[in-house]
Amino acid sequence: MWAEFKKFINRGNVVDLAVAVVIGAAFKAIIDSVVNNIVMPVIGFLIADINFADLKLVLSEAIVENDVVVKPEAAIGYGLLIQAIITFFIIALVIFFVVRAVNKLKKKEEPKEEPAPPEKPADVALLEEIRDLLKDK
Repeated sequence: MWAEFKKFINRGNVVDLAVAVVIGAAFKAIIDSVVNNIVMPVIGFLIADINFADLKLVLSEAIVENDVVVKPEAAIGYGLLIQAIITFFIIALVIFFVVRAVNKLKKKEEPKEEPAPPEKPADVALLEEIRDLLKDK
C-alpha cells in the first residue's frame, strides 16, 4: 500500500494539483481583501454609505438582560451573500483573463504549418502526365 501511495503522490498531476490548490487559496485571500477593502466600500459609498456586511433580515431580535445576551438575534445575512457573489465574479473575471492570455501564448508558440497544396483533379493530373510524356519523345 505504501508503494502504491508513493507512486500516486509522485505522479506529476497530483503535485500540479496540490500547487494549484495552494496558489488558489492564496489568490482567493488576495481577491477577498480587494473586495472587502476596496470594492465594497466604494459600492457602499456610491449607494449612500451602506455597508454590505451589515445588511440582514432580522427574524428575531436579540434578548439582552443586564447587558448579557440571553438569546442572540436570528438574522439572514444577505449582505454577506452579495459580497460573496461579487468576489466570485471578480475571481471568475481574473481567471478568464489569465486563461485567455495563456491560450494566446500557446498559439504563438505553436509553429505554423504550411497548408498542403490542394490535390489536383484527376483529369488535370492525367493531362500533365500526357504532356510530360510528349516532352520526353
